[in-house]
Formats: sequence, C-alpha cells, structure tokens
Amino acid sequence: MSMTTRRTFLTSTLAAGLFAPAFIRPASAKTTSITVASLLGEDKPETRIWRHIAEQVESRMPGRFRFNIVANGALGGEKEVAEATRLGAVQASLSTASSLSGWVPELQILDLPFLYRDAAHVARVVDGAIGADLQDRLEAQNFIATGFIDYGARHLLAKEAILRPEEMVGRKIRVIQSPLHTKLWSGFGAVPVGIPITETYNALATGVADAMDLTKSAYAGFKLYEVVPVMMLTGHIRASGVVYFAGSFWNGLSPEEQQVLRDASTQGAAYFNGLIVADEETSVATALSHGGQVLEVPDIAAWRQGARGVWEAFAPVVGGQARIDAVAAV
Repeated sequence: MSMTTRRTFLTSTLAAGLFAPAFIRPASAKTTSITVASLLGEDKPETRIWRHIAEQVESRMPGRFRFNIVANGALGGEKEVAEATRLGAVQASLSTASSLSGWVPELQILDLPFLYRDAAHVARVVDGAIGADLQDRLEAQNFIATGFIDYGARHLLAKEAILRPEEMVGRKIRVIQSPLHTKLWSGFGAVPVGIPITETYNALATGVADAMDLTKSAYAGFKLYEVVPVMMLTGHIRASGVVYFAGSFWNGLSPEEQQVLRDASTQGAAYFNGLIVADEETSVATALSHGGQVLEVPDIAAWRQGARGVWEAFAPVVGGQARIDAVAAV
C-alpha cells in the first residue's frame, strides 16, 4: 500500500470513528443471554411477542442481549416455568394470572368468572391501581411483571355438547392448577383434575379428563380439537396474563437496561393483544376445518348464576366484595 493510499485509509477510518453513532458498544461490553420459555410454536402470539420484544431491545441496545426463545413447551408448563424462573434457570416468560396465583393469590381478582365484560374492561383495571398493586405483589415473589396481556375469553371444551350447567355433573374436567378454577367447576358438580397444559392432550385422549376450558387461540395451538372437538361459547373467564422476568436476573441489570426491557414489554403486550384478536379467528377456522364444532349456549344466565359462588368464596382473598364491585363498575 502506497503512503498516499495508507494516509487516505487512515484518515477515512479515523473520520468514521469520530462520527460513528453513539450506540456502538465498547469492546468490553458483554452480551447477556435471556432464556425465554414459550408454550406454543413460532406462529403463535405466545412466541411472536418475544421475537417482537427482542427486536425492540436490539434497536435500543444493539448486541447487549441475546434472546434464546425456547418454544413448544419444551421447558414445561406454566407452573414448571414459573418455578424455574424463581430459581434463575429461565429468565423470562408469559403466564396466565391463574398459574401465578399460587404465589400471589390476589391475582385471582383477574380470574373471577363473568366479572369482565371485554378486553377493554380488563385493560382499564390492570392499567390502574389494582394492576400496580398486583405488580408489587408479584415482585415480592421474584416475578417482575413488565406488562399485562389478554389471552381472550375461556370457553368450555368437551367431547360432546354440554349446553346447560347441570350437564357438567360428574364429568372429569381438566383445570388450571388453581383453587379458583377448582371451585368454579366443582360448583357445577364436575370433578376437577389439575393437569399442566403440556400434558392435557394425552389426558383427554386417554380419558383422564372429559372436558376442559381454554381460549380459542390456545385451543388450536395445542390441536385440542382432535380430542375435545366441541367448543361451547361460555366466555366465563377473561384469561389475563403477564409478561415477566426473573427477579434474580432483573436485579442484576442497570436502571437503563431495565427501562429498555420494560418499554419493549409494554410495546410487546400491545402487539400480543392485537395478534390474539386475529389469531382467534384463524384458530376457530382451523378447528372447524378439522371437524370441530362451535356452539352458542342457550342460557348464559344460568352459567353466570352458577358461578356467583366463586365471587363469595374468593372475596376475602382478592380484597373484599367492595373491591370486586369496584372492578365491575370500571
């Protein structure tokens, strides 16, 4: 290389360094891996939200974090993942409020049957004082909830049509491992069986359970239309959830890093909620194309009346009847 060429090269390199964008990381900066557990596949909102969050974080802090997203329930069901998070083996995931209620019983305010009218009603509640209180309680149990999400309404699923509450008597129903869900279905005379979602398909196929309840999106995501082909549109519980990080991981981050992850989670939650709306339509179409049925229930008031006992039983747990009434009025 001639002296002139070398001088030109060094001058241009120095200039590039002087005017490089401020977000270029110093050579000493390390990349931190975040192991994320997702219950469903790459095409479902439960995984797509984390791809979205990862993109948002990368745009703000290039190379600072590497998201290792483990899909298809490979790291276990919600309870197993939550326990792994508390131990630090998993750094982030999503969870229904139901599955975290074993650590934070007050979360069951979000699970009370027939309390929430629609997604907007839930959003108003979690964006207010109740949502802030629940985040504080989760943090005390080493779950850093950075956003609330809406999985959609839960509906009854079975091998045959069950249109009236009295038809539940004696049926074995798979439930989330939650006292509230157990109380709800035992109140209808069913026999609740607590089974992780990742084991539910086999339990239904082998007769361990005859029915279950789930959102439309997850119904198709787990191909449950193959074993419980009939969906009754009860819409009895609005399935709320959280985006969360492990407290042990979170506490090792700088305030700036925490804020970037929190902002990305907020954007991710809004993205997820939009995906769910679209995915529900696709999921119902998928179920119908595989021989599933979707049925309206003729007397939803009877189902509501049968569920009122849950409100009374759980009022002391979730903050009293006055708090329930306040939520209903939001």
